[in-house]
Order: sequence, then structure tokens, then C-alpha cells
Amino acid sequence: MFAVQPNERKVILTKTRNLKMARSPHAYVRGNTVKFYELLARLQPGSMPEGPPIWICGDCHVGNLGPVANARGRIEVQIRDLDHTVIGNPAHDLIRLGLSLASAARGSDLPGVTTARMIEAMMEGYEQAFVRLEAQNICADETPAIVKRIVRESGRRKWKDLARERIKDPSPVIPLGKKFWVLDEGERSEIAALFAKPQIKRLATMLRGRDDDAKVKVVDAAFWLKGCSSLGLLRYAILLAIGEGADRSYCLMDIKEAIAAAAPAYPAREMPENNAERVEVGARALSPYLGDRLRAGEMAGKSIFVRELLPQDLKIEVEYLTEDEAIKTAFFLANVVGRAHAGQMSVGDAAEWWSDLQKNRSKSLDAPSWLWSSIVSLLMSHEGGYLEHCRRFALEV
Repeated sequence: MFAVQPNERKVILTKTRNLKMARSPHAYVRGNTVKFYELLARLQPGSMPEGPPIWICGDCHVGNLGPVANARGRIEVQIRDLDHTVIGNPAHDLIRLGLSLASAARGSDLPGVTTARMIEAMMEGYEQAFVRLEAQNICADETPAIVKRIVRESGRRKWKDLARERIKDPSPVIPLGKKFWVLDEGERSEIAALFAKPQIKRLATMLRGRDDDAKVKVVDAAFWLKGCSSLGLLRYAILLAIGEGADRSYCLMDIKEAIAAAAPAYPAREMPENNAERVEVGARALSPYLGDRLRAGEMAGKSIFVRELLPQDLKIEVEYLTEDEAIKTAFFLANVVGRAHAGQMSVGDAAEWWSDLQKNRSKSLDAPSWLWSSIVSLLMSHEGGYLEHCRRFALEV
């Protein structure tokens, strides 16, 4: 696998993406943002409210939330992937999150009643973000055990943990193999030039404990086979050395190609035309810890963004949930999204959006009917799409 050349990557990447998406319905939902918005557009026009124009995640599934560290080492659960961020309708984030939670519940073999309760808890958590706008507005007993565990793990992690997880060894080498592929000379030259730029170099020296004027050197680099949504795009892992001698330390940088957002943007709203710049601005609005550590750039004539991967940055995995964990997780994650949304709204916009969220509710159900019906319809469509994907994939292998 380590001998894969740049001109051979596309075929292998396509097959790998098909394999990953065939693993489970939840994996299919997570890895198919474009299909989500295609199906959403087919729903009855006007079936969902139009919230105030704010930066939304655009791909707000469970795996895109988790602990994120800032440059000073503080950790919060925030949105951790902003590839599809746009100034758009906050209802889209709610539907995407609800679909992801419902799919996870199906994968955990939880009954439909639990899914209904999860969506109820999701709306409660989201709306509480508009009532309690403090930085930390979740009571201890409201935080699910799965989140407590991952936040504790995040706080304990060091460079050696990230290195062993990502590159198998703390030594300053990226091992070529299944995940990391050889680069050509043109790619190596582009990477060296990129990290010679002051604004990109600054990403490696901005963390607490690193000198601002420390020497930064590219030690190793490789093409990175990573994630489902990024397969087929430029993706590189860069190992940097910061400082010299006894003060030398290492960090792992992630370079990712920025693509056009699948999420529909509100018309006549001013957003950067450059996709990487759009991601950077959206990240600063929605996930400040990540936004401060992310920079837009260009490589090989393509728009890319660069960030350091910190040991504390983790995703929340929900491969199996109990009923109680599922409900608490829905509440907690929706509250995280709600705070990211509410923090951008004026008092008037927040009040109007709150009012819109109270509409179309029955006396017995707290979640609005537009949200529940959208999730049910999309879940059914994705189940069918998943089976069709598996059928096609089975014929290819």
C-alpha cells in the first residue's frame, strides 16, 4: 500500500469510501452530506421554519462534535468539523443532528419510543441554550456519561498519545502504509513553501509553552487516507519540529482541501468566495477554539485549510448507547449546537427564533412537528439509499 503513487490514488480512495459507507446505516448518514441536502430539498416547501441568518455547521452530525482545545489548553465540547459551514438556516443543523441521533439509536437497537424521546430531549437542550447563555450552561447531572468519559480522557492526553494513535510512534517519522502514502517532489515542495509562510508557521508556535520565534521545520509528510467525507480530496499529514536541541518538540498538522459547501446558503449574504476562507470564518463564529487554530491557504492551485491536531481533540463516538445515555446525549449535543447558534444572534433575532420553535407543537410532544416529520422522512430515505449503496458495492468487490 505504501507504494501508492499520486496517479493511483483516485481509484483506491473511491473504493475505500464505498467500503466505509457500507459498514452501517449510521456511517452512510455521516458520510453523505450531499445526499442529505438533496433529500431535504425534496420535502414539502415551507415545511420547516427559516431561522435568522447565522453561520451554521452545515454537517451537524454526532461525530462532528466533541472536545476541542484552544491554544492555552482549555477544553470545551464544540463543533469540530466546519467543511460545509455557511450563513444559512439554523433549522438545517437541527434536522441533521436529529437524523444522526435517530440513526445512532437504530444502530444501538433502541426502540422507536426512545428515538422520539431523544428528539424531545434534543429540542429541550437546544432551547435551553437560549435561556442560559453562559459559557458552561449544562448542569453536571445533565452531562451524559459518554461525554464525561471522553472529556476526562481529553484532559489527560499528551503528544505521545496523539502520536501513537495517528502515526503509531512518538518518533519523528510518518510511517508509510495503509493510511499514509508517498508524496511526489511537487507536493513536498508545495508543503515546504506553505509552512514558510508566517501565518501558517504561526499555527505551530501559537500554543502555550512554545516560543513565538521558534524555528519550525517540516520533518516528514505524507498523503493521508482519512475520514469518509474527505476521501478523494487532497489530505496531508505534516510532522513539524518546533525549536532546536533540548527544547525541540513535535506537532502533527492536517492539511485538507476545502470544497464547496453542500449546505444551502441564504441568498444575498456576504460570505468569503474562497472555500477555505469560508471555513475559517465560519469556524471562528461557531467553534472559537478550533477557529483560532485554523488558517486558510492555497496548495497546488487548490483552496486548503491547515490546523494542528491536538491530543485533546476527540470525537464523540456513539456506536452503542443505552436508552438513558441516548436521551442525555441528545440533550447535551443539541445544547452545544444551540450555544453556537445563540451566540451569533441579536436579542431580537433570538426571541423571534424562539417563537418560531414553539410553533407546530402538540400538547403531548415538545418537538415541533416539522422536525419530527423531516427526520422520519429522511431516515426512511437514507435506509433505502444505504441498502442500494451496499447492493452496488457488493457487485463491485
